[in-house]
Amino acid sequence: MSVNITFLGGAGTVTGSRYLVQHAGKSVLVDCGLFQGYKQLRLRNWRPLPVAPDKIDAVILTHAHLDHSGYLPLLAREGFSGHVYATAGTRDLCGILLPDSGHIQEEDADFANRHGFSKHTPALPLYTRRDALDCLRLFRSVPFSREFEPVPGWHATFSMAGHILGAASVLLEAAGRRILFSGDLGRPDDLLMLPADPAPAADTVLIESTYGDRVHPVEDVMAELGPALKRVAARGGVAVVPVFAVGRAQALLHAIARLKAGGALPASLPVFLDSPMAIKTTGLFERHPGEHRLSTREAHAMGHAATMVETTEQSKALAKRHGPMVILAGSGMATGGRVLHHLALYAGDHRNMIVLTGYQAPGTRGATLASGAKTVRLHGQDIAVNAEVVQLQSASAHADANQLMQWLRTLPRAPDEVYVVHGDMGASDELRKRIEHELKWRAMVPEHGSTWPG
Repeated sequence: MSVNITFLGGAGTVTGSRYLVQHAGKSVLVDCGLFQGYKQLRLRNWRPLPVAPDKIDAVILTHAHLDHSGYLPLLAREGFSGHVYATAGTRDLCGILLPDSGHIQEEDADFANRHGFSKHTPALPLYTRRDALDCLRLFRSVPFSREFEPVPGWHATFSMAGHILGAASVLLEAAGRRILFSGDLGRPDDLLMLPADPAPAADTVLIESTYGDRVHPVEDVMAELGPALKRVAARGGVAVVPVFAVGRAQALLHAIARLKAGGALPASLPVFLDSPMAIKTTGLFERHPGEHRLSTREAHAMGHAATMVETTEQSKALAKRHGPMVILAGSGMATGGRVLHHLALYAGDHRNMIVLTGYQAPGTRGATLASGAKTVRLHGQDIAVNAEVVQLQSASAHADANQLMQWLRTLPRAPDEVYVVHGDMGASDELRKRIEHELKWRAMVPEHGSTWPG
């Protein structure tokens, strides 16, 4: 009896990673992500899985970002009761991210109902904060490099993937078949994270392809960020920086701390981190010292590089301040969260700046801004965009195409097949071609819902 992989997400798209591995009546789900971006993708979150949640024996998470973990509260509410295996860093981050995701969904549904711009009456959250808190009891943390059994007779091992705190690649062995899931791979030269471990031998490889068709610029994030913030400060403007609460927010705080210390930015430039989730995440770096590049002193300085904005009242009070100032707020693709209110307030003024800090998935407001659109839709209204829009090219926490190929080359032997996943179709297909042409390996981009072997 063969080992089957069904691609329930992250196939032909950069979001919703879910890979169902089945053998001899047992099922393990590797990643359990939310679909984000285009509406037709987001609608998949509301559709039932082709397998009943109570028939899934275990979940293994590569990392905590919501496009890899954010479906867990719904899976558990619908009947999944097995263990969720993750590294300690991923467990701690999910303890922050998942309840916040439920809370934001409740807030967005409530806001839509109060202002009457939802097509559904009433608008409902996909899941609640309570659902998210309930699913956390299913987590079991496993150290890097320690083998564990997600189900009896199956073996799995986490190796470092860089990218964010706790991020892992997963080697899953079932019925003698070795399947390697890259997870999201970080950059070898990342400001915060250590480089990914070399890839272990595997028969089947699933490789992410977020930047499968691009190479990062040589310029580093400080060389890009410093002049932009100096420019907006000089004209007395406000820089609104949509950030991912996990990883990107901390990298920018670290960069700003270094820019101020080196004199590239005025030490007096006010910086605000308006994200309770990002504030909590920043504190985790001191609790996981072996998983990143920062010294104890640097981790402490990063946590003091901005005024921490915890409450809604404090967030609203920022509107009463005048520039220059920098506001970092979630979410990183402007799909929700407090950054929407700051964009609505500041996007219309030409003195201000919107700084996009990494990949913007098609269909998100971040992608709309990056495309040069003159308006952006916020809370049911079209808001004029007169602010300068800057997209940092060097702030991504993902490996680029050359770095992905470099990681594949660390495999001790050629795999039987490589599935190129977690990328837009163009990026995935470009990486597929490079794998076939340069490595001479069999590679393919799976279709959503397809099963290997078919």
